[in-house]
Amino acid sequence: MKIQLEYFELDAHKSLELKKVLMTVKLYQVSAKIQKLEIYLLVARIVRLVLILLVSIVMTEQAFLTIKIVKTRLLNKMEDNFLSYLVAYMKKDID
Repeated sequence: MKIQLEYFELDAHKSLELKKVLMTVKLYQVSAKIQKLEIYLLVARIVRLVLILLVSIVMTEQAFLTIKIVKTRLLNKMEDNFLSYLVAYMKKDID
């Protein structure tokens, strides 16, 4: 693995297309285009795993954000309902 990464790094420094790459997605796309992924299978696997991890993290964060929004709205509704019941109960005692 370490040897493949070292060789890939040497090849990347020689390649003009790979020098311009700043994002992981572009790295995978450009490497596939110039057929480096066929040579460096372990590097290709690592890049794919990083991309999958990024997508997984985003999906998890979106799920938690959605739950937080729904929970907040439900709590706000519960407070409104609770207060209206409390006001109605208090009016009942006054009358």
